[in-house]
Amino acid sequence: MSIQSATVVGERQAVVSCHVERPLDDTVWTRFSALQRRRPGGFAIAALMRPADAGAGEDEDRWLQRAREAAVHGPLGHHTHWTAPDHARPSGAEPLATDYKHPGERVRMEGARLRELGLSPVGFCGGGWYTDAEVAEVCAELGYVDCTPRATRPPYLPSGEAWASLQQPARIRLPSGSLLPAIPTTHSLGDLARALRSRTLPPVVHAYFHDTDLLDRRRRALLPVLLRLLSRRARPVDLATLAAAIGHEAPEVDWADVARL
Repeated sequence: MSIQSATVVGERQAVVSCHVERPLDDTVWTRFSALQRRRPGGFAIAALMRPADAGAGEDEDRWLQRAREAAVHGPLGHHTHWTAPDHARPSGAEPLATDYKHPGERVRMEGARLRELGLSPVGFCGGGWYTDAEVAEVCAELGYVDCTPRATRPPYLPSGEAWASLQQPARIRLPSGSLLPAIPTTHSLGDLARALRSRTLPPVVHAYFHDTDLLDRRRRALLPVLLRLLSRRARPVDLATLAAAIGHEAPEVDWADVARL
């Protein structure tokens, strides 16, 4: 069912993604992989994976094996950390990979490398929710659906830090004139628990979590429960299916109406 027709008949839809930030940590990966295979609530969890960082000495062959495994069980996406594996947003510090001079350039080079490895990521999310016009233009070039926009401002961001605001799926008209399909991230685990309790879910829900959430026993137990409850309030769809629908149907918005500081 399309985005428009779902809205007409009142059928809510939901997708779930994970920011896979520690794909080479054996404990973290084992727990994420097991969860993705179980598909709690019927959700094919999209793995938005941070690529292996050669500058940090990460093993690309082992990373590729895990990325291929994730792609079997759900949509595969691209998640960029601009400064270091453990530092998501761009900073004044020299990045570990010195070939990358600008955030958009890093996304372009990582995206090209993923394709060289035979991978076809569907979506993108900037680490620390960072984006700018250049990053958005590169995402459009790569054919990504952008999941970096959020329904609400990240609470930890200081004033003046760039992010993108969007309430529901849309096609963003970029400064170049290109259209970038976007599925905003709407709910963290805590947000989702509160929304399910108050029955205040939007027509399209995009819930997300981090792979490191699975190291916490309470969060690890809570996540499948929340997804099963969500599946009773919204029809589970996967990121690739929803991306295909919005690429043709979602309303257009201007970049200037999405970009925030």
